[in-house]
Amino acid sequence: MAIVDLYPTSLRLLGRPVLVVGGGTVAARRAKALLDAGAHVTLVAPVLSAPARALADAGLLTWHARGYESADMANSWYAVAASNDIELDAQVASDAEDNRTWCVNHSNAQDSAAWTPAVATVEDIKVAVNAGGDPLRAAAVRNAIAAALESGDLPLRPYRRGADRFENRGPDSAMPHQLSTGRVALVGGGPGAEDLITVRGRRLLAEADVVVADRLGPRGLLETLGEDVLIIEVGKTPGHHPVPQTEINAILVREALAGNRVVRLKGGDPYVLGRGGEEAIACRENGVDVEVVPGVTSAVSVPAAAGIPVTHRGLAKAFTMISGHEDLENVPPGSDHTVVLLMGVGTLNRSVPILTAAGRGSDCPVAIIENGFAQDQRTTIGTLGTIVALAQAGKVRNPAVVVVGDVVRVSPLAPAELATAHYGARETIRTFS
Repeated sequence: MAIVDLYPTSLRLLGRPVLVVGGGTVAARRAKALLDAGAHVTLVAPVLSAPARALADAGLLTWHARGYESADMANSWYAVAASNDIELDAQVASDAEDNRTWCVNHSNAQDSAAWTPAVATVEDIKVAVNAGGDPLRAAAVRNAIAAALESGDLPLRPYRRGADRFENRGPDSAMPHQLSTGRVALVGGGPGAEDLITVRGRRLLAEADVVVADRLGPRGLLETLGEDVLIIEVGKTPGHHPVPQTEINAILVREALAGNRVVRLKGGDPYVLGRGGEEAIACRENGVDVEVVPGVTSAVSVPAAAGIPVTHRGLAKAFTMISGHEDLENVPPGSDHTVVLLMGVGTLNRSVPILTAAGRGSDCPVAIIENGFAQDQRTTIGTLGTIVALAQAGKVRNPAVVVVGDVVRVSPLAPAELATAHYGARETIRTFS
């Protein structure tokens, strides 16, 4: 049989009688798949393997503990010849032909009237692959497709009728007729690189009907979405919040109650200075199912992009992550306790004196990493005594992460005068500017 002879289709076998001849592991696998499809399975074999016996002992199928008889084919809609006996399987296939029953002959694939594809199921998508009679090749292709579906690299979102359902929609527009309540996923998109979002987050994004997006995070992924996916921009910049948080909460609830799968795509992690907790509470208070997908927080990942660990044996055992707008007086003192400031560039003038006075001194190393993981990533390294002037001279801007503490010395970008004797070796890393 050539591959061009195949006519791909999907059989609905719910409640229909099917026949499996053979008691080995292959027969057991085929019987289990047919049972999963809802078929009434009759298994004919004098002896059963352990997997086949488990199905029989559970009462999931009818087992005739004897050899095959031509009469067994009567009334069968579908048959599987998997006895591992070439002559017997040929007889089963011949009887199936006479009975006009589609039959898979596992002893002779080329002459088989039907082939069993390699199958993967992801949610309500079932993928079946044939590969010219090469089952291992078919399985490899099947696995690759399933992995792409699971990761969101292939579309999972259902395409509903009424593609104009989002036309003329605005924050104050009336809610459309509710068919069913949708759901909200608060997805942490990571520090901005498209390949640092989690597999779960990427998959949910591929399923989304509506995406409520921040200005940070993996913005390039928005371009991969279908044209009928509604993207609502709610991004904030320092001192400029065009869409208040209360309105963002309302948007999430409104779109979910309209029956949509909503993804709130955020930079970093939803629960790390991302106000995700407020959004989750708003959803639950309005009867909307909400899922939180953690993300790679910039507090740890962006320093790592500059070769800076937030903790390091012999230098720092702990770290504090805090917004640059918050009170720093209670942060543990000493340069052996790393301080990571998010949104801290605009408040350096206020932060530096507080951190200097807290047992660090003006020679404590400081690094500012702008646009982490982007092509224009830039790192500015100095000390508490010099960093304000360096930042002003270099016109350092947000988004940026500020790292204060001895761990900055570990960075291969640190100047020689900041590196200790133990960490003085310089090494080459990828730079972005």
